[in-house]
Amino acid sequence: MKPQQTVLFLGDGMADEPIGELNGRTPLQVARIPNMDTIARNGRSGTMLTLPAGFPTSSDVANMSVLGCDLATELCGRGPLEAASQGIALGPDDIAFRMNLVTVDAEGILRDFSGGHIAQADAVESIRLLNEQLGGEAVRFYPGVSYRNLLILSGPQFSANISYDKPDDQHGQPVAKHLPRTKSEEGRFTAALLRDLIARAAEVLQGRTANGIWPWSGGKAGAIHNFCERYGVRAAVISAVDVINGLGRCLGMDVLPVPGATGYIDTNYEGKADAALKALADGYDFVYVHVEAIDEVSHARDLQLKIKTIEDFDRRLVGRVMAGAGDRVAYCVLPDHPVPVATGKHTRDPVPVAVWQPGVKPDAVAVFDEVAARRGALKHLKGADLMNLLLRATDPQS
Repeated sequence: MKPQQTVLFLGDGMADEPIGELNGRTPLQVARIPNMDTIARNGRSGTMLTLPAGFPTSSDVANMSVLGCDLATELCGRGPLEAASQGIALGPDDIAFRMNLVTVDAEGILRDFSGGHIAQADAVESIRLLNEQLGGEAVRFYPGVSYRNLLILSGPQFSANISYDKPDDQHGQPVAKHLPRTKSEEGRFTAALLRDLIARAAEVLQGRTANGIWPWSGGKAGAIHNFCERYGVRAAVISAVDVINGLGRCLGMDVLPVPGATGYIDTNYEGKADAALKALADGYDFVYVHVEAIDEVSHARDLQLKIKTIEDFDRRLVGRVMAGAGDRVAYCVLPDHPVPVATGKHTRDPVPVAVWQPGVKPDAVAVFDEVAARRGALKHLKGADLMNLLLRATDPQS
């Protein structure tokens, strides 16, 4: 028997820490979020560890955790996932790196990991220039969404055994102190080439707002389980960003495009909500709706905009889906990881989660936030606990 239809709302970077300016409360505690509160009040709450020790604190890791992947055997890096999203087939000797277009000042300090949230047309032109002047058979650049692009190295001489630093963690830092490094002798050539490409790209992009590149999270195409076969469901993903769409595609989920979905605060929330409702009407059992905007404003350390963006997520997306689908489907809401506005960086703290499954007795938690969730009946989830709860009707705490 198939599980109940379920919509999972993923607010990227939504969790935070107590903030003095908010009298010790978090943005989730301050924001007006009646719809997420309804999910908590009618359901059960808990916390989930999505960024376990020993793995990068990046969104690919966090979303793979939410979807029940085995990080030890299935983690392949953001590059291959984003390549999958674009339909770029990777050969056995191809290594794909996520490559940010960034802004670096005259002193070599990283000023913006997003290149000023570069417009799509400008990003495409920058990638064209990079291919024209630096590309070749072994080095290829691919445009993605805004600042989120790809660098693919092809050949047996290249290695994915590279140490890297996340660009969104390095604001105000000298780029020279965070260049790619080798983990072993086999990666020495690749690390040297990446450093050379970074230096030469600065010349190619000179005079542009996004005047540099930052390749990171490289890897080869990995073997990720088929989510739909594992749970016996028809599943869909709705997102603006390649890393999430690529992960969904690798898991065997259908990627549902939404016009106007941008990965930023101007995204088409209503379009995403309507796509989720249509997916339910079309018979999908599980719909994973991801919103990037909250993560972006958290990295920018904009407290008021984070509160507003959380409220937009609740009202324009969560509320619209719940109004259309009612109580005939199950709902789950959670962030993939925290991004405290105090630092603008990902942390490994467990995130709050609320699950409303019609017919299942609710617990005593009446609001959705980081503090209330700790009192919930679901307690502390990890690994495949959440997916088993939603799709196998097994209670991880039983």
